[in-house]
Amino acid sequence: MTPPPAPREPQLLPRGSWPEVRRVGDILRTETVGGVLLLAAAVLALVWANSPWSGAYRSLGDVTLGPEALHLDLSLAQWAADGLLAIFFFVAGLELKREFVAGDLREPRRAVLPVAAAIGGMTVPAAIYVAFNAWAGDGALTGWAIPTATDIAFALAVLGVINTNLPVAMRTFLLTLAVVDDLLAIVIIAVFYTGSLHFGPLLLALVPMALFALLVQRRVRAWWLLLPLAVTTWALVHASGVHATVAGVALAFTVPVIRRKAGPGLGMAEHLEHRIRPLSAGIAVPVFAFFAAGVSVAGAGGLGASLTDSVTVGVMVGLVVGKAVGVLGATWLVQRFTRARLADGLAWWDMVGLALLAGIGFTVSLLIGELAFGAGTERDDYSKIGVLLGSLLSALLATVVLRARNRHYQGVCALEERDSDADGVPDVYEEQGTRTKPA
Repeated sequence: MTPPPAPREPQLLPRGSWPEVRRVGDILRTETVGGVLLLAAAVLALVWANSPWSGAYRSLGDVTLGPEALHLDLSLAQWAADGLLAIFFFVAGLELKREFVAGDLREPRRAVLPVAAAIGGMTVPAAIYVAFNAWAGDGALTGWAIPTATDIAFALAVLGVINTNLPVAMRTFLLTLAVVDDLLAIVIIAVFYTGSLHFGPLLLALVPMALFALLVQRRVRAWWLLLPLAVTTWALVHASGVHATVAGVALAFTVPVIRRKAGPGLGMAEHLEHRIRPLSAGIAVPVFAFFAAGVSVAGAGGLGASLTDSVTVGVMVGLVVGKAVGVLGATWLVQRFTRARLADGLAWWDMVGLALLAGIGFTVSLLIGELAFGAGTERDDYSKIGVLLGSLLSALLATVVLRARNRHYQGVCALEERDSDADGVPDVYEEQGTRTKPA
């Protein structure tokens, strides 16, 4: 009698199925382009804010637009933070729901690593920030959440600039980690950075949200019906005192996600994500970065004062050291207690590179800094300098580690892309029995 096959050893960072790999590839291509625009917007803001024309930059951000009667007479900088970032969080919410319903996060054995890594990558940086600011006083501790975020677009832009080809498993892990990170970030914003809460507008927001949910559940795609309901929900959440970006995630969670291996056309969540992700990555996030990243070093007391302030140091060390230690430590603990091993072709040195890359915490970190200290305050300027320097150092260190392994990555990627029978499905996915017809 032939003995039964030995059970497969559990793996950390498995490659995944071909449809999932294609989907991740499409997302990362969009986010990479958006990341380059994000970098360009941030550099432009920094140069302008520290130039002789810095007054014009500040004046532009202070231009007020919107109806005062609806409490929407906001500056352009506020519209970018409260309005455009709601689009970003709507896309993040769609991706998060898709992951929980039809992606990696629906399977506990595959979800445990990115969830644990995200939690570790948020708690350790927060603890480091608190350690540096426990006795600083003057409200410094309110910025504890600033170094907890990971900016996937910025990280992908770095990968594009250094021309490093990450294997599929590493790219998928990085994206899933960022998705869970976004969920934890929006929970932190909603719970810890909501000021006065007005229940009237919050309850009223449930009406347009319910109508939006009814339409999307019935697969209605007419923008002239969905957009007014979404904007109304956003405006009422904004008036309630809850940060308006929460409305983006709440609306996204009402959109149905279809679990399927194949089928004609796009589901509702796929349709909306396909339409809105380019707007988020190409316009919303870069415009927010332009208004948020323009910190004047002279206005923050000079570079010397900035580098010695506890807020700057706490944010910077939290991103560079805390993120790396948190993500890598959580991954090791998962491996230790599940007895899983890294997938073929990957080593712990690769996890070090990913953990360092997670220290790029640009967009959401800048948003939390503004919520914690108030836009334009000295503490906010210090936090921005910490975010910028911490993200830059994390990017440089990740570049050194990942570039050292780039030749190995090229070999792995060549194996993952080989298609001997030219049927559009690489051989490795046919060999592992995960081939499905294109959706």
